[in-house]
Parts: sequence; C-alpha cells; structure tokens
Amino acid sequence: MTFDFDQVFDRHHTGSTKWSRYPAEVLPMWVADMDFAAPPVIIQALQKRLEHPLLGYSVAQDDLRHAIVNDLWNKYAWRVEPQELIFLPGVESGFNMALNALVQPQQNVVVQVPNYPPLRHAPGHWGLNKVELNFDTLADGTYATPLDALRQSLAGGGALLLSNPHNPLGKAFPRDELQAVADICREQDAWIISDEIHAELCFDGRKHIPTASLSLEIARRTITLMSASKAYNIAGLKTSFMIIQDRALRERVNHARCGMVDSVNPLGMEATRVAYTEAGPWLTELVGYLQGNRDYLVDAVRTRLPGVTMNVPQSTYLAWLDCSALGLENPQQFFLEQAKVGLSPGLDFGDDCKQFVRLNFGCPRALLEEGIARMERSLINLKA
Repeated sequence: MTFDFDQVFDRHHTGSTKWSRYPAEVLPMWVADMDFAAPPVIIQALQKRLEHPLLGYSVAQDDLRHAIVNDLWNKYAWRVEPQELIFLPGVESGFNMALNALVQPQQNVVVQVPNYPPLRHAPGHWGLNKVELNFDTLADGTYATPLDALRQSLAGGGALLLSNPHNPLGKAFPRDELQAVADICREQDAWIISDEIHAELCFDGRKHIPTASLSLEIARRTITLMSASKAYNIAGLKTSFMIIQDRALRERVNHARCGMVDSVNPLGMEATRVAYTEAGPWLTELVGYLQGNRDYLVDAVRTRLPGVTMNVPQSTYLAWLDCSALGLENPQQFFLEQAKVGLSPGLDFGDDCKQFVRLNFGCPRALLEEGIARMERSLINLKA
C-alpha cells in the first residue's frame, strides 16, 4: 500500500468537532469525519497556495469547474457543463436553499428514515410538511423504498430529499430502484433534491449512479449536491457544489441564497480541484482500506457483540447497529458511559430508532479494534 492509513494522529486540542465533544478517555466514533490524513497531494497544494499571502473572497475558476466536469464524466459517464455548477460552503445550505425556493406550503417533503439529521430537520426550517417514509426491510436484510407509499406521499408535488448513497444505512441505490423512485417523482411533478456526498465510497465493485444521470427528463427536476469533503476527508474546508442542469431551475435555486449563503473558502476550492485531478490513487486505496474495516466490523459484531446486529454497508464508512436485543433504555448512553465509546444516537436519525446507534469506521484499524474491544468488555460486564 502506497499510503499509510494505519497511522494514528492525536486530534485532541486541534479544534476537531469529533474529538472535542467528549472527555479525553472517550473514543469518538460518531460524526462522519475520518481519522486519516488528507491526501498528500492536497496538503502539498495547500502549502503551495499559502505561499501567496492573500486569502480574500474568492470565486471558482475555470480549472476547478473543468476538474469537476471531467471527474463526473470519468466516474459516472455523466455529462455536465461547467456553468451548471453552483458552489456552496456545504451541502446542508444547498438542500435548504432548494426547499426554500421550490416547495409550496401545502406540499409534502418526503424524507426516507432513518436519515441524516440535517435532512430530517430541513423541512421544518421553512414551515413545510414533512413525511417520514420508512424503508422496507427485505428477506436478505437489505433496504428498499416502498414505492406505493412514496407515490401517495408525493401526490400534489413537493419534493423528495434523497440520500444516495444513504446515510446511515450505507445503501447504494441500484439503478432499477433509483429509476422507479425518479419516475414517481416525475409522475407526481415533485422535485428531487439528491444528497450524493458519499458517492465515491462504494464497496464490492459497486458504482454510484447519480440520480440526474438517469435521463434528461429526470435531470430537469433534480438538484444534486456533491463535495470532495467526505471521500478525501477535507470537510473542514467547507466547499461543496450543486449541479442543476436546467437553467431556469438553476437560477431559481441560486436566488434563494437571499443573503444567507456566503462565498466559498479559497483553500477549499483549491483542495477540491486537486482532489479531482490528482488524488485518484489515494482514493482507490482508501476505498480498499474502508472495505477491509467494514469486513472486520461485520465479523466483530457477529462474533463479539452479542445482542447487536447490523446489515453490511454497501457504501459510506458508517454502520447502523441494531441494539434492540440488549434490552437497554438508551444504547448510545450505555456505550458512552460503560465502554467510553462515543456513537451517534439513533434518535437523531428517526423517531423509531432509539435502539440503534451509528458507528463511524473511517479510522485506522487500531482505533476500530480498540472501539470494538471496549464495546465487547462493556457487554461482558452487562451480563455479569
């Protein structure tokens, strides 16, 4: 392996959100922030950029736009034009802008649950009707969209807030299901606001399918949100982009900035350009390392954490753990207090998810092993 993903960095006292929430004795495995160094080519590019001592307000240059356009074509055979990109400091501002611009008060916004908390909460920011739609769990343990319920929920238009790949389930939508979902949105004249920030982190040879790439007709009603932040671990540089291929729709959504959504970090834009032009070898090795971590975690949960179950994530570096059989009032609090492991509480992702926790396995193997060992000991003590 060319890159060292096993190196453990001390992130205490760096201002890290992940490592600042809990006391030092707690191992944080919650927020979607990997504990790996950013790609060396990105660090080198940022050091070179800082040789120029001015860091004023900045706009995306043509080389950044073309880097993204070329990457979308090379990875997904999706043809996007440079002017179809809108740069933002984060995907969260993007899907809120889209809801504010497009959805009427009497219409529904559908969110599939469990789901990323900012997606769940976004309709409430604008006084919109939210419909939380549970996934169907199939016999093989995978998750599927209940299409009839989706159709009914979108009657009269509105929007679907789609997480693709899905956080926290790690679901990579197959083409036939994604097409069926998009067709329902088209039939019901509903918008698709598609958060695809984990697009590059698919396992077992899977390839992400951008929702808007299904057809030109689907693209006309789709707002796609992407970023290099998750795959290349540069979230703190606050740079993302929307892809809106219909010109009128693009102008309508962009107008919803309304003085609330500012310009983008110049270092973040440089890091994004380098990520999409030079960091491909690093990303390939990262995905392999994450898949190894996933496999280790799946086996560890099965053999060492009795009462905990999980489905195999198809993408992302997030695992959705079902702790129902443990008989605990609050699994997240139990593991925090008894194992000194900080996980994300299930209730953040859905009102019926109290018995779940989300675990971030985007870390050096030694940290993952330590987290599992702590959780295992806490369960042994629970039964003692």
